[in-house]
Amino acid sequence: MFADSAKIFIKSGKGGDGHVSFRRELYVPAGGPDGGDGGKGGDIIFQVDEGLNTLTDFRHIRKYAAEDGKPGSKKRMHGADGADLVIKVPRGTVIKEFESQKIIADMSGDNRRMVVLRGGRGGRGNMNFATPVMQAPKYAQPGQSGRELWVSLELKVIADVGLVGFPNAGKSTLLSRVSNARPKIANYPFTTLNPFLGIVDLGEGRSFCMADIPGLIEGASEGVGLGHDFLKHIERTKVLVHVVDIAGTEGRDPLQDVETIDKELSAYNQELAARPQVIAANKIDVLPVSPADETETTESYGVVGDALAALRGKYAGTGIAVMPISAVTGQGVKELLEEVWRLWQATPRTPTVFAPEFDLEKIYHEELPFTVEQVEEGVYRIGGPRIDKMLGYTNLESEKGFAFFQNFIKDTGVLQELEEKGIHDGDTVQMKGFEFLYYK
Repeated sequence: MFADSAKIFIKSGKGGDGHVSFRRELYVPAGGPDGGDGGKGGDIIFQVDEGLNTLTDFRHIRKYAAEDGKPGSKKRMHGADGADLVIKVPRGTVIKEFESQKIIADMSGDNRRMVVLRGGRGGRGNMNFATPVMQAPKYAQPGQSGRELWVSLELKVIADVGLVGFPNAGKSTLLSRVSNARPKIANYPFTTLNPFLGIVDLGEGRSFCMADIPGLIEGASEGVGLGHDFLKHIERTKVLVHVVDIAGTEGRDPLQDVETIDKELSAYNQELAARPQVIAANKIDVLPVSPADETETTESYGVVGDALAALRGKYAGTGIAVMPISAVTGQGVKELLEEVWRLWQATPRTPTVFAPEFDLEKIYHEELPFTVEQVEEGVYRIGGPRIDKMLGYTNLESEKGFAFFQNFIKDTGVLQELEEKGIHDGDTVQMKGFEFLYYK
C-alpha cells in the first residue's frame, strides 16, 4: 500500500476557563474575589523520529487533539496546563495546509521539532477584574479556543542518489545488489510502491545513500498513474541514475524510455533535469555475446547493441555517461558506482529544505465572523461566533461590562451594518438570548 502521504486533522487544546469565587473565611469579612486563572491548552508539536520511514501510521489515525487546559479554582488557584501532543514523523516529511497546499514546515535538516498549533490561553479569574469601583466582579474570562487545521503530510525521500526509470527496468535489483536494502522484486508494473533506501559502501570510507524511486510512466508529471507521488521523492536527490532496459525485454524502445523520463522530469521540475546524472544501460546479460570491452563493435549483439550505440551517440559530448551494466550478474556495476561517486562528490552538500509558505500567525489573528439580519419589521438579530465569544466573557449587568459591550458593537462594525440595514430608534436587537432597544 502506498503510504508516503496522508491527510490528518490537528487541534490544539482550549485554554481553561477563569474561575469566579470569593474568599470566605472566618474573621475575614468581605474577603474579595479569589477566582484563579485557567491553564493553557496543549500545543500540537511535530517531531522527527529517525526510527520511522513511512507515513503508514497516519492511515489508521486521522485526528489528533492536544489536551485542554484545566479551569481555575478558588483561593487563586491556577488551572493546570493541558499536555502537549507530540506527533512523530519520518525525517523528510513536508507538512502542508490542506486547502492551499502551502508548506507549513519541512521536517528536514536542522528542523527536527516544531510547534505547529499553539494551545489557547487560559482565561483570567475574577480576581483580575477587581477595581475600586467594581470590588466584587461576578464574571471571569473564558479560556481561548484551541486552533484546528487540516494538514497534508508528504514524505519526500532524503537520499544522495536516486534511481529512476520505467517499471521493471531493474532499479530494485540494482539497489539490492549494491546496498543493504532488500526491496521486493517482481515482474509487475508498479511493483515498487514505496521508495527503498540503501547505503552503498565503496570502501575506504566512501559511502552514499541511494533510493529506488518507484517507476515512472509517460504522463507522470501530469499526475497520470501515481506520477506526482513518485516524482516528489526525487526532489531532494543530488544525482540521478537513469536505469533503462537496454534489451527491451518489456517491448519498449530503450532510447524512447530515456527521452520520456527526461521529459517527465523537466515537466515536473526544471531543476531536476539539470542535476548530474548517468544512464545505466541495464540487462546486458541477456545478450547472446557480451562485448569484451567498450571498443568492440556493437553489431555482435544485434538490436541491443544498436540501442546502446544510439544512446551513446545521443549523449556524446553532454557529460552524461552511458554505462552498460547487468544488475543480475554485477557486470559493469562497479564502474557505474565509481561514476556516481565522482558526480556526487562534485555536488554541494547543503541539504534541500523547502521554505515555509503558509503563515501560521494569521490563524491566531483571523477575525471570527458575525451576522446581522432583519427577522421582521423593527426586529434585528445579531449572531455568529464572534458575538457569542464576546458575550461569553462580558458581564452586561455591570456598568463597566455594558460600556465594553457598546464599544465592541461600534468598533467591530456591527452598529454600522445595523444602520445600513435601516434600523430606527426603538427597534429591537436580539443576540444570544438578550434583547435591546436601539437608540442612536
